[in-house]
Amino acid sequence: MVEAGLKGWLLWALLQHLVQSELYTPIHQPGVCAFYDECGSNPELSGSLASLSNVSCLDNSPARHVTGDHLALLQSICPRLYTGPNTTYACCSSKQLVSLDTSLQVTKALLTRCPSCSNNFVSLHCHNTCSPNQSLFINVTRVAVRGDGQLPAVVAYEAFYQRSFAEQTYESCSRVRIPAAATLAVGSMCGVYGSALCNAQRWLNFQGDTGNGLAPLDITFHLWEPSQAAGSVIQPLNGEVVPCNQSQGDSVSACSCQDCAASCPVIAQPEALDPTFRMGRMAGSLALIIILCSVFALLALFLLRPRMASRCGKRETLDRKAGISLAHRLSLSTYSLLSRGFQCWGTWVASWPLTVLAVSIVVVVAMAGGLAFTVLTTDPVDLWSAPNSQAREEKAFHDKYFGPFFRTNQVFLTAPNRPSYRYDSLLLGPKNFSGILSSDLLLEVLELQEKLRHLQVWSPEEQRNVSLQDICYAPLNPHNTSLSDCCVNSLLQYFQNNRTHLLLTANQTLSGQTSQVDWRDHFLYCANAPLTFKDGTALALSCMADYGAPVFPFLAVGGYKGKDFSEAEALIVTFSLNNYPPGDPRLDQAKLWEKAFLEEMQAFQRRMEGVFQVTFMAERSLEDEINSSTFQDLPIFAVSYIVIFLYISLALGTYSSWRRVLVDSKATLGLGGVVVVLGAVMASMGFFAYLGVPSSLVILQVVPFLVLAVGADNIFIFVLEYQEP
Repeated sequence: MVEAGLKGWLLWALLQHLVQSELYTPIHQPGVCAFYDECGSNPELSGSLASLSNVSCLDNSPARHVTGDHLALLQSICPRLYTGPNTTYACCSSKQLVSLDTSLQVTKALLTRCPSCSNNFVSLHCHNTCSPNQSLFINVTRVAVRGDGQLPAVVAYEAFYQRSFAEQTYESCSRVRIPAAATLAVGSMCGVYGSALCNAQRWLNFQGDTGNGLAPLDITFHLWEPSQAAGSVIQPLNGEVVPCNQSQGDSVSACSCQDCAASCPVIAQPEALDPTFRMGRMAGSLALIIILCSVFALLALFLLRPRMASRCGKRETLDRKAGISLAHRLSLSTYSLLSRGFQCWGTWVASWPLTVLAVSIVVVVAMAGGLAFTVLTTDPVDLWSAPNSQAREEKAFHDKYFGPFFRTNQVFLTAPNRPSYRYDSLLLGPKNFSGILSSDLLLEVLELQEKLRHLQVWSPEEQRNVSLQDICYAPLNPHNTSLSDCCVNSLLQYFQNNRTHLLLTANQTLSGQTSQVDWRDHFLYCANAPLTFKDGTALALSCMADYGAPVFPFLAVGGYKGKDFSEAEALIVTFSLNNYPPGDPRLDQAKLWEKAFLEEMQAFQRRMEGVFQVTFMAERSLEDEINSSTFQDLPIFAVSYIVIFLYISLALGTYSSWRRVLVDSKATLGLGGVVVVLGAVMASMGFFAYLGVPSSLVILQVVPFLVLAVGADNIFIFVLEYQEP
C-alpha cells in the first residue's frame, strides 16, 4: 500500500513537471528561444545586488537575426556566438546583453587573471541568455505574472549541460587564485563548500542560487551524460571550452602556472643514480685502500721516528750573527718616535695641571651642551635598515606614490580553560568547535570591540577629542569617513558587529531534514565563502563586513589546521589605521589613539584574567618598547660605573695600614678615570649633536660601556707602568 502511494506521488510530481514544461516552454527545437528581452527586476527579490538586475520575458519563439549595433554588442560580449555578419541569430536583445555584462563584472573580476577561465565562464552564461538554440537546453519552470498585455517575467528555469562540458569549464577555473586573499577564486563561488569541497555541480548551483545575493533568478543546473539525452526533446549544451593552458589568439595569452596546473612545465625526472660506491670519480673501494695505506704509512713513520733520530743524531746550528731585518728596525724607530712624543706631551700636561684641567672642563662642558639638541632615532625602520638599502628605497618609492602602509593594531584572544564541543551543522554535518567559539565569549569580544571602536582621546595640540574615524583606514570611503567605514577585521564582522545578528536563529529544511540554524552555521558558511552577500542558511545574513569588504578567515581566527576553521583556538581583532609621514600632525593623533588603545587593552587583560588569555600590540608598541628598555637600563649604567670605580680604587691600591686606606685605595684615581670616561662620552655625543647627526638608543646603550672598558684598561696600564721599579 505504501509502495503504491509512493509511486502515485512520483507520477503526480512528474506530470506536474511536464505540465509546467508544456506551459512555459512547450517548444524545444533548434533556433527557438525560451525567453527574450527584459521584463524588469525580479519581484521575488529585494535587498540584494541581484534585485538591481533585470530578468527576461517568457518568449518561446524563433531566435532573432542580429544586425548593426546589436550585432557589434553581441560580438564584443559573447564572441563565441558570433557566426558572421549575416548569419548570426540570438535570443537576447541589446538590453539583455548590457545587463548580462553588468551582472558578470563582479565575478569576472575574480577570474580575470586567467583569460581562458574568464572567457569560458562568460561563454557559459552567454549561451544561457543568448544562444539561438536556447530552448534545446533551457526549460522555464516559474514566471511572475505582470499586467494585462505584458509578457510574464521568467524568475526560474532549468539548464541542462553535458557533464563533460560543465566539468571542463569548472576545471579551467578551479586553480585561479586571488593573491590579495591567498585563496582560490572558486572558494568564493561555491558557497558553504569553499574551494576544498567544490566541484562543477556545486559551483553551478551557487551561481544559480538567488540566496547568494548576486543571482537575479533561480537556475537549476542538470549535468547529463550523453546517454541520458537519448529520446528526449532536451539536448544538453556541449559548447566550446578552451583549456586554461591554451592561448586564444595573439592578444590573449594562456593562464600562468600559478592559476593553471596544466600550464606548469613538466619537470624532467632525474637520472637514476649509479649504484656503484664512489668517492668523487674514483671507485670507493680503491679510495678506501689508498686512505688506509696512507694512514698505516704515517703511523709507522711516527713510531719509527724517535729511533731514527737517536741513531742519526741532531745537528743544531745557531746563527748568532744574524742581523736585524729592515722591518724590525722600522718598527723600533716608530715605537721610539711615538714614545718620545707621548712623553713630551705627558710632561707638558703635568707641568700645567690647573690650566689643562680648566681648559678640558670648559671644552667638555661646551661640547656636552650639544646634548640639548640631540635627536634620538626611535623608528625601528631607521634603526635597523640602512638609508641606501634596497628595502628602504622600495619603501620610499611605495610611500611616495601610494602613501605609507597602514598602521596595524591587533588583539589575540584564547580561552585555554574552555573545553571544545561538537555541533551538528545542517549544512556540513558534525563539526568540532573550540572553546573560544562560544556565544558568551563572542559577546564579550563584541563588547570589547565596540568599546575600542568608540574610543576617544583628548589631543592637546588639536584641542579636541580624537576618535577612530579621524584616523582609521577606510578603503571604500576615505573621505567623510563614518565609524562603520573603518576597517576593523574580526569574526564579529560576519555579523556586521550586530548583537541581534549574532543571536539570531531560524528553522531550515535541507534534504528533508529540518533543524535550527544559528551563528555557527553562518560562521561556517562565511569562513568557506567570505565574499557571499547572502548566506545559504535560513538566517539570510551577509558575510561582508560593515565597511563593505570581505573578512577572510585567516584574518578572523587562528590556531586551526587546514580548513577546519571551527577548531580555531584564537580570535583575532585587527584595527587598521592610516599612516602618515614623519612631521604630519595626524601621525601624532594616530599614536595618541594607539596609546589609549593599549591602556584599554591592559585594563581588559586584568579584568578578564582567567577567562581570556589576551595578547595585544599596536603599531607604536615596538617603538615604545625600545624607549622603555633604554630608560630601564639607566640604573644598570649607573651601577656598572660605580662597580668600575670601586674596582679601580681597590685593585690599584697598595695598602700599608688602616690609617692610609683612603690614600692607598686610589679613590681619587678611580673617580677621575670614571669622570674622564663620562666626559668623553658626553663631549662626543654633544659634538655630533651640534653637527645635526641623529643619535640612537643603541648608541646610548653601547658606547658608554665601550669607552668605559677602554678608559679603565688605560688607567691600569698607566698606573702599573708607573709603579714598576
